[in-house]
Amino acid sequence: MSAYRLDRRRYIGYGLGAVGTAGFGTVPGLVLAIYLTDTLGVAAGLASLVVLLPKLWDVFFLPYVGNLSDRSVAKHGSRTRFLLIGALGMLITFPLMFAVPEGTSPAIAAAWVLVAFILAASVFAYFQVPYIALAAEITDSPPERTSLMSWRVALQVIGILLFGVGAPFLVTSLPQANEGYLFMGVVVGTLIAVGMLACWLVVRHLKRYVSESTAGAHSLAQQFRVAWKARAFRLLLGAFVVQALGAGAVLAAAPYFSTYILGIPDFGIVFGVLLVPAVIVMPLWSYLGHRVGKRRGFVMASCLFILGLVGSLSASFVPVPVSLVFLAVTSVGYAGMQMFPLAMLPDTIDDDAARSGEQRAGAFTGVWTAGETASFAIGPALVLLLLQATGYISATAGASVAQPDSAILGVHLAFSVLPAVLVALSIPLALRYPLREETLTQASGR
Repeated sequence: MSAYRLDRRRYIGYGLGAVGTAGFGTVPGLVLAIYLTDTLGVAAGLASLVVLLPKLWDVFFLPYVGNLSDRSVAKHGSRTRFLLIGALGMLITFPLMFAVPEGTSPAIAAAWVLVAFILAASVFAYFQVPYIALAAEITDSPPERTSLMSWRVALQVIGILLFGVGAPFLVTSLPQANEGYLFMGVVVGTLIAVGMLACWLVVRHLKRYVSESTAGAHSLAQQFRVAWKARAFRLLLGAFVVQALGAGAVLAAAPYFSTYILGIPDFGIVFGVLLVPAVIVMPLWSYLGHRVGKRRGFVMASCLFILGLVGSLSASFVPVPVSLVFLAVTSVGYAGMQMFPLAMLPDTIDDDAARSGEQRAGAFTGVWTAGETASFAIGPALVLLLLQATGYISATAGASVAQPDSAILGVHLAFSVLPAVLVALSIPLALRYPLREETLTQASGR
């Protein structure tokens, strides 16, 4: 057993990177769709392509960054310089997404956001892939990884709460919607970069538990083949990707659900209810994971998430406080759904290393983040396509339109039914996940 252990400062330092990733993962997913449809006047169908294509680009670009970071480990013994590149790039590329000049035609506005989003997603990849890979390298203890992921997810949820509630407030803090979105983009982009830089300052000095001689480089095709052959990773990735589709749909549909179902135009309030309970219960999920195992905790969290979404179907005919209770239940489940897969991922990397004799953390996390990114893009795209199919009416900033009953039904389907079904489909995959804590502990000698 290694005498080295991470202390609280290192846990927090690593976790601060998740504050940055929370900003990039949350704000575009939360506001970009409604920014396109209700401020720039882009039709929902076209908007679905704008939010989808940059993430599909990432499906191929993220494994490429994973390959680069593994090469960096093999050559220089570290992948942390990629974190710095991603942090600095966020300062420019994130605000650019929300800098469309007022009066721009919907078609040109859609093209502007599309190009800016691709640039921002590419820069973000340079931070995200090595950041996740480091979890398998800065500690070699499965229980310690659970604690590391608990800190990471707790800070991530705090970040999601901060950005989810703060971004809408920043948008509405200025009288003109276009100016408000640009102001929000500048502030959020800066905060994302600060969180990433703080993480880089801490983790670049940490001891690493990986043999650099085995941290070789792999082609993109090899990375996908390696991931597919690793059964534990394949099942975990499958469950996580399907759940990310559902979570992405909830995120994108939340502003529409708040505005048109609950009658709360400030959707930051609803987003806060979706996230505050997650912050509170995170230590309880960590405790439960140590008691019953990560796989069981993962399944339990998924069931709670589904229960809350099913309950939210009653929002049109029950008092708003009752609907908010169901959202809080969804939040509790979401916390576990975020924590457990990220705590299990390093275990699958270790399992592969024990079987293959190679440390391929960058390859695995490149594929992981590609799947996550695609899912969080496809989820919002499905929401927008549902809205388009059910007759949702887009508008430019300042215009007020009455949505038809069919569009209201579409909001219900997008926020409640679609994600509940997707998460339900992930549970059989999670139940087949083969790694157990006791086996991992015996195999690693801890």
